[in-house]
Amino acid sequence: MLLAAIWGSSFLFTRIAVVDFGPLPTAAVRVGIAAAFLLPLVLLRGLGGVLLKNWRRVFLVGLFNSGIPFACFAFALLSITTGLSAILNATVPMFGAIVAWFWLKDRPTGSRVLGLLIGFAGVAMLAWDKATFKPDASGVAPGWAVLACLFACVCYALSASYAKRHLTGLPPLVTAAGSQIGATVGLVLPAVWLWPAQTPGGGAWLAVAAVGVLCTGIAYVLYFRLIETAGPARALAVTFVVPVFAVFYGAVFLGEVVTLWMLLCAVVIICGTALSTGLLKLGR
Repeated sequence: MLLAAIWGSSFLFTRIAVVDFGPLPTAAVRVGIAAAFLLPLVLLRGLGGVLLKNWRRVFLVGLFNSGIPFACFAFALLSITTGLSAILNATVPMFGAIVAWFWLKDRPTGSRVLGLLIGFAGVAMLAWDKATFKPDASGVAPGWAVLACLFACVCYALSASYAKRHLTGLPPLVTAAGSQIGATVGLVLPAVWLWPAQTPGGGAWLAVAAVGVLCTGIAYVLYFRLIETAGPARALAVTFVVPVFAVFYGAVFLGEVVTLWMLLCAVVIICGTALSTGLLKLGR
């Protein structure tokens, strides 16, 4: 619940920051701040040698679990609401179940396959009225924003199974810090190239600092600890609750409208996701 409350606020902070920074610089500054926050903790605990020994694997996880998804969601938030993006983010466990099926040989039961079908039907329902590729007032087509969110979810799912297979046994702090350093390395050059001509305002800097320290640095320590102790499928289940907080924050602080159709689609997606991960089973 704590992790869901923190990650739910990341959509709010990213939405505030991306207006001034742009998508790639927002993602790069976010992971850079998180890396600067986490690396001293690694060194203070004497884990620098462990990080150096495993840097290739944790850097790769960082690119797929932070760098690419953060840039995708920042891009999407230029065009769609924080609530909609968070509901799409709830499909991560579904993609995680598919990846675990083919990669970790975690074959789903009949009810889990049904859950995948229900969940993706919910995504289709939700995205139907956004399936236009004509740019809106923001200059970004909502259809591309939805696809960017779903691609980010695929990246999350791939990194979760990779972490379970190749990073089991590593201290969560090492994985969290190393992943943010890897994401920073991957994003720094594109961010410099696309850095905004006008200096971002103080509110945008505060927002990106909050999303870097709280929603990334602290949150990923919690997240990788969950992967280590509960497995990737159950760790990804945190995304069930993230939309609740994100929709609440968006409505209260940004004045976003929450429609009945959005809530209905969210219920369908979450029910399908719960079945696909085995948290719910037919007959129970």
